[in-house]
Order: sequence, then structure tokens, then C-alpha cells
Amino acid sequence: MNFLIITPTYNENANISTLISKIRDVDTEVNLDILIIDDASPDGTASTIKKIMQNDSGLHLIEREGKNGLASAYCDGFKWAINNNYDYVIQMDADLSHSPNDVLKFIDKIDAYDIIIGSRYKTGVNVVNWPLRRLILSYFANIYARIFTGMNIYDLTSGYKCINIEALKVIDLDKVKSEGYSFQIEMNFIFSNKGFKLMEVPIIFHDRTVGESKMSKKIIFEAILKVPLFRIKKILGL
Repeated sequence: MNFLIITPTYNENANISTLISKIRDVDTEVNLDILIIDDASPDGTASTIKKIMQNDSGLHLIEREGKNGLASAYCDGFKWAINNNYDYVIQMDADLSHSPNDVLKFIDKIDAYDIIIGSRYKTGVNVVNWPLRRLILSYFANIYARIFTGMNIYDLTSGYKCINIEALKVIDLDKVKSEGYSFQIEMNFIFSNKGFKLMEVPIIFHDRTVGESKMSKKIIFEAILKVPLFRIKKILGL
């Protein structure tokens, strides 16, 4: 089985070397390649990646002009994975909030399911070092999304997941325009509507200790406004 970890970056030079090293330390027999999509980080993230690539044939880089956003980065990565014949892709943040060792949980379950979600809320609240205000926002955003989508998933906004490439092949990725929270919800909603099987495995999420969060009020309000539209589109068959 060929797995590709896809990680979008913007100003993650302080974290990226550590992340790659931790991924390479994961004890697994499957092929685990890495694709990093960098949006012209001014802090030299791409240069650091290129140096590591000299000794790592399984590390790949897409450099994009300007800051184009999380959703388009992942969609570009999905297309690259399809074109390069990978079997599965894994979404992973670059800020070390996702433990690479949890990849083993995905690998263990992916034969029986199409999408495995690394869930912060499946077994309670498994979040470390988040400000209380952000934790409350995330927790209730997921309740809100679960009500409107009708999906029995506790962490619809999780950015850590494993996806069977066959699920991505049937989606028109050029039509996915959401960002942040709503991108994760929209992709899960599309997968579910197309009959793919989703399940959650519990993870512990650690807030970043280096660098700045990319979360913004625009991303939050987009999710609030777009989530009901996903359900409306389903009802109307759009």
C-alpha cells in the first residue's frame, strides 16, 4: 500500500524539519511518502524542504505563488496523489499538533473504511493547550455541523484524516471552494453522500508551540454560513 502524507505550509520553517523527522521515525511497513505544498512562505520553509529532499527520495514539494489557502492546497495535493498512483492520502498539519504515530491507527482501519478521521471529540475532549475560548468554539462548531449535516461524526472539522484515493477520484475537486473548518466539513459531507464509509479514531491534539495559528474570524464565519447550505444542496439534489 502506498500512502502519501499531504501537508500545506505557510511560514512553518521552525516546525517542518521536526515534522519530517517524526514521520520518518514512524515504525510501519507501508510506503509512506510526504508531499508538502508551500504557499511562498517568506520564512524559507521551501528552502529547508529542498535541502532535506536531497537525502529523502520520498519527500516531495509543490511551490505555489502566493498564499492561496488550505482548501486549494489540499485539492492540488489530492490531484497530485491521483496522478502519481497513490492508494491513500493522509491530511496532516505542519505545526506538530498531529502526532505522526497516529498514522498507525489509520493504517490499521483503512481496509474496512474509506475515510478515517482523527477525532479530538470521539472519546471526550482530547485537546492539549488550547485557550478555553477556542476549545469551546471548536466543540460547539462540531455540534452545529453534526446537527445540520445529519452525520454521526463527532469531529467533522478535524484536519487529520486518511482517505482512500478512490473516494477522491469521484469528486470534482475544482468545485470545492470552502476554507478551514468548512472545507473539512464539506469534504466529509460529500464523501458520506457518495456512499463512502467514514469512521473516527481518537487522537490527542496538541496546540502548536511555535509559529502563529492560521485561524481567522473569516474562516469561522464561513463555516457558520456554509454548513446549512451543504444540507440545502443535498435536499435540492445540487
